[in-house]
Amino acid sequence: MIPREAAKTIVRLSKGFPVITLTGPRQSGKTTLARAVFADKPYLSLEDPDVRQMAFDDPRAFLGRLPDGAVLDEIQRTPELLSYLQTQIDADGRMGLFLLTGSQQFGLMSGISQSLAGRSAFVELLPFSIPELNSSNIRPTDLDAMLFSGGYPPLYDRDLSPREWFPAYVERDVRQLLKVQDLESFQRFVRLCAGRSGQILNLSSLATDCGITHNTAKSWISVLEASYILFLLRPHHANFNKRLIKAPKLYFYDTGLLCWMLGIQEKNQLATHPLRGNIFETFVVSELMKTRLNRGERPSLHFWRDSNGNEVDVIVDMGIKLMPIEIKSGQTLNREFFIGLERWLELAGDKACNPALIYGGTETFIRRGVNIFGWDAVGQVLETK
Repeated sequence: MIPREAAKTIVRLSKGFPVITLTGPRQSGKTTLARAVFADKPYLSLEDPDVRQMAFDDPRAFLGRLPDGAVLDEIQRTPELLSYLQTQIDADGRMGLFLLTGSQQFGLMSGISQSLAGRSAFVELLPFSIPELNSSNIRPTDLDAMLFSGGYPPLYDRDLSPREWFPAYVERDVRQLLKVQDLESFQRFVRLCAGRSGQILNLSSLATDCGITHNTAKSWISVLEASYILFLLRPHHANFNKRLIKAPKLYFYDTGLLCWMLGIQEKNQLATHPLRGNIFETFVVSELMKTRLNRGERPSLHFWRDSNGNEVDVIVDMGIKLMPIEIKSGQTLNREFFIGLERWLELAGDKACNPALIYGGTETFIRRGVNIFGWDAVGQVLETK
């Protein structure tokens, strides 16, 4: 098993909460991690019809057979169990009793927030991060291979190519999890979203291009967020300049899935692909998300862009300071890479800290007062002091 950075977070949180809820996309390694961290507890999958029926028919008896807790996998399949779970953990009083896992973000979070408020800590597990792959010496050797493969665990523990695995993965999500009636339109919608990863989200344009209503587009974006296919990065609210962009930017969680959606058949096609810069930006922002989520923290990531086109790709809220991060896919640094950072630093003044630039090269150093990180060191960016 490849060590997961979230494991330490789960162990730490289990000392202060009776329940840990582990969410994330399907096939991101939740079950493997849960069983490894809670190896001394029974494991029950509520995907199993027999187990699910027992939990539904007699929830008190079902939980009564688990006096010392358990790993309950795919808990969203039996939301009725949560209220009974609350009663049991309140009566018991011990910490770290149950570890729940689930793949559908919004419904699961809503159910647990209602039934287990204050009793459960949440950890979101995304596909492998660069530090995790580095620690096991299985990371692809070059950037294009990394972008093309992405981080889903099955691509690293099975003899499968992205072209073989992603079609089956997406097909199941669309048909079984998302429950969208017009599958053809929805699949076209997802591909149109892929073409806009790393860009400002224009829902009206997206809806028009797909031939659906604005409200349907908004609903489908929410569905894709709930299934951990994509996420929205909000503009930073600091009023350094009143003429700010207010719409969010759209990103996919995994560049392997993104490349497949864009019709990229092999890694060599990335070198000249017109969306290479967007794919690289998607990769970096997703890695920054993983860094925060693996620690059990809120990502607190935003972007900044004014109406004149001045932009910083990521603004990280560090508490009382803000950390600007610029992302460039080129392997050779040039003067233009620093323009957005310098403009923002002038506006932010003493609110700014540790400006960084992540690029497509592999060297890490300091230039013009900016911390420069190669793509394979992106996991170190938020550790900068």
